[in-house]
Amino acid sequence: MSNNGWATGAPLSASADWVDDILLRGADRDVCLHFGAPVDRAALRHAVADREAVLTRLGLARGGSVALQLPPSLAYVANLLAAWRIGAQVALLDHRLTPFETERALDRLAPQVLVGHTGTIPGGLRAFYDITDVATARATGRPAETHHSVIQLSSGSTGPSKVIARTAEQLVAEVDRYTRIDGVPLPGERVVLLASVVHVLGLVGGLLYCLHAGTELVLPERLTVDSILKAVAAGEAPTTLLGVPFHTELLASAVEPPKLPQLKRMTTGGELVRAEVSQKFVDRYGIILGNMYGMTEVGVIATDLYGANRPSLMPAPGLAVREQDGQLLVSAPESPYIGLVDPTRWADGWLNTKDAGQVDPETGLITVLGRLDSQVSVGGLKVDLTEVEHTLAALPGVEGAVVIFDRGIEAYAVVPDPDAAAALEGELAKRLAPFKRPRELHIVAQLPRTATGKLVRDHAVLRTAE
Repeated sequence: MSNNGWATGAPLSASADWVDDILLRGADRDVCLHFGAPVDRAALRHAVADREAVLTRLGLARGGSVALQLPPSLAYVANLLAAWRIGAQVALLDHRLTPFETERALDRLAPQVLVGHTGTIPGGLRAFYDITDVATARATGRPAETHHSVIQLSSGSTGPSKVIARTAEQLVAEVDRYTRIDGVPLPGERVVLLASVVHVLGLVGGLLYCLHAGTELVLPERLTVDSILKAVAAGEAPTTLLGVPFHTELLASAVEPPKLPQLKRMTTGGELVRAEVSQKFVDRYGIILGNMYGMTEVGVIATDLYGANRPSLMPAPGLAVREQDGQLLVSAPESPYIGLVDPTRWADGWLNTKDAGQVDPETGLITVLGRLDSQVSVGGLKVDLTEVEHTLAALPGVEGAVVIFDRGIEAYAVVPDPDAAAALEGELAKRLAPFKRPRELHIVAQLPRTATGKLVRDHAVLRTAE
């Protein structure tokens, strides 16, 4: 039995009533969500029933299709669970897409119903919103053409987005994996979620897992240091922060954070937190900084929630990970892509992560060495762009950096101090061999990020940052 009290013998199953059985069950007065105010199980079930009635009146039925373009909110959660209760396929569209991007996505996905919102979404780094949702039937929509329950567009951090699909069985299996991982938040504890509930880490690792496990899910009012720490301090139960490396860097910037005895751990997904940022964070807060590795296509793949094996991780229960020609492959029963026929990505039950990595044959620990497209050849010599990027980011005065390859190594760095910017090339010369150094070094005010907080490495997008 894992430390969260769930038996490891019988895995969860996705029955026809999986939303009720796995996500909505619990005592009426148990607080399950906190979006500025506590939401108990009775209130959540009521909100879901209201949206289910609206969607049904618009003609949505089992096998139908709906797109949600809502910011993190109670309305988002209620519509998502309502559509799944009906048995419809849900496409998740980021609320920050432009009208052009939205129309392009709707043309690709052709949902029968679109759920949006009235008014303008305010700015200010908000983590959740109080909105009025509006559902509209679309004459050009089509019923779901596949058996999947959720459709997501990839973040597009390295190029055009892909259509990624997962079944109810796969979502439930991932929730089950979380229950079997040592170190996950326990029933009765709290998770302060910094990652978006629209994307896989916040959706499954945050929302779905917490609803199932009886762990209160809290969204801070804003994604600022003060607001995040205020959300932690607002409850007495043991609390875990769940986010991405950007959030770790943000919190590590606090000079003297308050004492928070209830804060027990922060877990990050996505790219590995740089070593100097990790140490700075641990020094500031005196807690464990854990790491998770996953993909939108699969969800959580491997974890190191106690920070004991950094930079290596242990595969999550129920998944197999193997190394082939220096690449990491993860077990997957079917291709997660719709409209993409590419045997180099999925074949014979294995998904190519497109990450370089190693698997220790004795311990099973995996080490992610970066994206395969980060391995380049310069004059016949191999260069790992991740190494160059981390070296640049660690230099004095550098607040962020991205390194790409386009006929040569190029670097983009945020360096507010002109003196530090002027010294960069000399500092890099001390730390990197000549063939590893960027041919071009661009100083920018800000680095573009995807909706999930990942740094964008697309050449065209980066050039607009200059």
